Amino acid sequence: MLGFVAIGFMALAASKACAMRADFEEYVAARGSALLRTAYLLTGNTHDAEDLVQIALEKLVPKWASLRGNPDAYVRKVLHNEHINRWRRRRWREVLTSEHHEPSIEADTPDVDLQRALSALPPRQRAIVVLRYYEDQSIEQTAHVLGISAGTVKSTCNEALKRLNRDVSPREARVEANSL
Repeated sequence: MLGFVAIGFMALAASKACAMRADFEEYVAARGSALLRTAYLLTGNTHDAEDLVQIALEKLVPKWASLRGNPDAYVRKVLHNEHINRWRRRRWREVLTSEHHEPSIEADTPDVDLQRALSALPPRQRAIVVLRYYEDQSIEQTAHVLGISAGTVKSTCNEALKRLNRDVSPREARVEANSL
């Protein structure tokens, strides 16, 4: 994940670059796994999540000096914006077929069901659910990161939760009914 760091800091003076590079590497080491988890929840794919984190960190490098106090909000915003941009670019390229090539999952666990339901949400709903319930952000923080109003966060979150409830609950009810 750190291979691109040298490119971003080449233009800086040597002493300043060393200190900033060390700070940046420390940030990536401390927050990298959390960023990767957020990206995975957005994309539902490990490889896409790694690419998304890479893009976010590349965009963070030029702004590092001004964001050194709290870069998390900026990185989250880049993650969500880039995910939506990637989705928009890919959406017209995807071709639907009658065959479904989903990776095999050995057990139907509630986490797997939830991940499937989460990946079925539209990008904005998924971003709001991830920020609100996985990143534990307030309504105002979520609105700020996504550049939307607090009312939009509330209504979109409500729609997303209804959809998740609908998609996840029937399977859990069937499991409970079958275990009786």
